Amino acid sequence: MVPENKDGLNNQAASETSIPEPPSIHPSFIQVAKPYIFEQTIQQCIAAMGVNPLREEGLRLQGVTWIDNVRRVLYLPIRTFNTAVVYYHKFRLVHPDSEYNYMDAAAAALFTACKIEDTLKKSREIVCAAYNLKLPPSEHISPDNPVFEVHARGIIGLERLMLEASGFDFRTRHPQKTLIKLARHYGLTSQSQVSNVAYRISQDLYRTFAPIKQTASTMAFTCLELAGRLLDQRIEAVELGVDYEKWKTSREEVMETLFDLLELYTHSRGSTSVGPHFPADRFLTVRIPLNKEAEAQGLPRYTHWVNESRDPKATNGAKSGKELALEKAGARLHPLTPVAANGERPRAGEKGRDGAVRFMLDTECADAEKARVSEYFKVEMEEYIAPYGYHTATSAERRTVCASDFIGPPATFAAIAGAEQKYTGLYLGFERWKSGTN
Repeated sequence: MVPENKDGLNNQAASETSIPEPPSIHPSFIQVAKPYIFEQTIQQCIAAMGVNPLREEGLRLQGVTWIDNVRRVLYLPIRTFNTAVVYYHKFRLVHPDSEYNYMDAAAAALFTACKIEDTLKKSREIVCAAYNLKLPPSEHISPDNPVFEVHARGIIGLERLMLEASGFDFRTRHPQKTLIKLARHYGLTSQSQVSNVAYRISQDLYRTFAPIKQTASTMAFTCLELAGRLLDQRIEAVELGVDYEKWKTSREEVMETLFDLLELYTHSRGSTSVGPHFPADRFLTVRIPLNKEAEAQGLPRYTHWVNESRDPKATNGAKSGKELALEKAGARLHPLTPVAANGERPRAGEKGRDGAVRFMLDTECADAEKARVSEYFKVEMEEYIAPYGYHTATSAERRTVCASDFIGPPATFAAIAGAEQKYTGLYLGFERWKSGTN
């Protein structure tokens, strides 16, 4: 018997089978941890989420008050309170208030902070402590009650979002330690009224965004100076900033934090621990000389503020193409959204579907990786003469007729010619349609 010749059939099938185009490889998104988020970025985050500033301030104060009340019932130290509030602030800058309940976010922040600061508490214990705050001691229930099962699981689910919002950055800073050192340096004892008020001011400071904007030394100097001004026991060395250089701070940063605190005491005095102990006009009296000092020295209200420059190609005040596209889409770019090496950002509501998000702590390492990867995603332009005039082809179009971009065995001339003929036919059809001929 003569064996069947199947080589011809295989060759014919291989020639008819078109080589599929390989899927594009996404460079993945990189989110670098930000230990400091300045006021300009904070305002951009609030505007991008479409949150009402008044509602934002109210929920911020309520959430911090909730954390403070629960941590006192659980006898948690001040460092756990500091870390929990920082995580709460960062979480709210990424997720709008319509996506969650502020009490759930505050409980998740406190639960995460307990793990970071090694003051472990179960999620049931946190929910139970918050529940028992509303009841008399005779009606308190234990954390093992099944009524807390759903809320405890919800807190565990929000814990992952808390870590992602912070960029998995477990570095914390506590101004109370620096405040005690400064008080001793300037001759204040633990029984001093100024040091006691300054310590309570350091707790009220976390009701503002100052803890995510300033260093621990800046916050410590601010609390000490404000306590001396409120009690009319001013410390001249602190106000003159003799040791600013030693503690790596500046008068601009201290003044910004002072104004943040004074605005808190002026508008929300009842929600603080120090405000009710002083009359309302006392804070206005303290602010007047500070306003004069800032005006005389030309100090800005917010430090590290960068004026955004427009697109150089947009003239006469016209908006760039990116801004117009965003306005038509009804969305604004969130400044804390991770960016890929090719400049792409994940679409709203589809986080994790476009590409993987990797969290990094080293900024220089992330920039070096983006610079290396971006070389493979450059869009190159090339002009060549077509039968009906010039045409500009991008690198993506040229890849359809380039044999070197095919994956696997070397492409045959037939495959290259077929792809080239397909592209030429599409181009000629477009030219005929544009000229009005059939």
